[in-house]
Amino acid sequence: MRVQPKTDPLKKVLIISYYWPPSGGAGVQRWLKFAKYLPEFGYQPIIYTPENPEFPVIDESLLKDVPREVEVIRQPIWEPYGWYRQFLGQKDKKIGAGFVSEKKEPSLLNTISVWVRGNFFIPDARKFWVKPSVQFLSNYLSENKVDVVVSTGPPHSMHLIALELKKRHNIKWIADFRDPWTNIDFYQELMLTSWADKRYRALEREVLTTADKVLTIGYTMSQEMEALGATDVETVTNGFDEDDFPSAEPKLDNEFSISHIGTFSPSRNHPIFWKALAELKNENLDFAKNFKLRTVGVVDHNVASSIKDAGLQENWERIDYVSHSEVLNFQLSSKVLLVSINNTPNSKGILPGKFFEYLASGRPILAIGPKDSDIGAVLDKTKAGVVIERDDLEGMKQAVMQLYLGTQQFQRNEKEIVKFSRRGLTGQLVNVIQERS
Repeated sequence: MRVQPKTDPLKKVLIISYYWPPSGGAGVQRWLKFAKYLPEFGYQPIIYTPENPEFPVIDESLLKDVPREVEVIRQPIWEPYGWYRQFLGQKDKKIGAGFVSEKKEPSLLNTISVWVRGNFFIPDARKFWVKPSVQFLSNYLSENKVDVVVSTGPPHSMHLIALELKKRHNIKWIADFRDPWTNIDFYQELMLTSWADKRYRALEREVLTTADKVLTIGYTMSQEMEALGATDVETVTNGFDEDDFPSAEPKLDNEFSISHIGTFSPSRNHPIFWKALAELKNENLDFAKNFKLRTVGVVDHNVASSIKDAGLQENWERIDYVSHSEVLNFQLSSKVLLVSINNTPNSKGILPGKFFEYLASGRPILAIGPKDSDIGAVLDKTKAGVVIERDDLEGMKQAVMQLYLGTQQFQRNEKEIVKFSRRGLTGQLVNVIQERS
């Protein structure tokens, strides 16, 4: 049954989220957009978030999406990043984007810090916020009625706050996973002892089996959560917000631009794809003159080295972090949008948030990774692009050349694409909330 927007007094959803504007980046988008549209469906979002968090990037432009109905509760948090920076001799440096090194190979101090992070900060460096948050929110819930509590991770310590609230107050709880926990792509890089690994998995299982509902962003991830013990799992993907796109569409690039938007981590590096582009340059003078590779966001040192080693340096336009509105302009002006699916065991279940904005942009999508992935399934339904296996050199060259020559035309299925609008997805979320109301 489709949920219709309501005019009755708003019910209340308490959302425990580390990321909230002015935080930029991918982590903030999902619940910012849900919060934006929840009032249309009869729910007031109450955001519980840190007062003094360590954000890698700031994006003030996202504040426009915060609805007037929202209540934001901020409480102080202590994080060990000051100690971390002193240890590395980088006192004034911001925290980085996950396991991405922009300038050099990880040092011995970096390796030690990762080991400490993995084995002592379980489940993550925000663990010290759990106890004071439980105490604060317990008092809040004693005085304020809410209809449902949502925790969203990573960081997965947010789930531990909700877990304790569930035990104390028997509230209805939805645990939302924007990324996996022990199945995340860098889990093996944490250099865990057997004790730490058992601790991570025990906490994960307790959350999955205690929450009234487990929410994920992808179909494969939902299956993985069920395999780990979750009994009530729902997939509500990320999506795109029509309001974000400019009314006047930017002009298409003159060059044949292939653009990758977002963090380019080591696991997303596919040297065979760079080789394919290099061979096309050598084989086709016209392509060599007109081709541009654009990256928007942090690029790992290993990815940068692979691009340069392939001889693509002169074709590479490298752009650091920009605001979300600027990102959309790059998406709309690019000739082709690149999705580089992680070369990790969980690759089939990866559905990055930017992918859905790619869909809405109308530009052709070229994905490198498993065809039998969640991205492959969505592209098969939407007819918005193509997936090429990461070891298929000739397939890559053929796909790129067809896009360059205009001989590959995708008959987009707009009825399927519109299913990923943020407003429509919020309706799905409300259906999930109401299942056990």
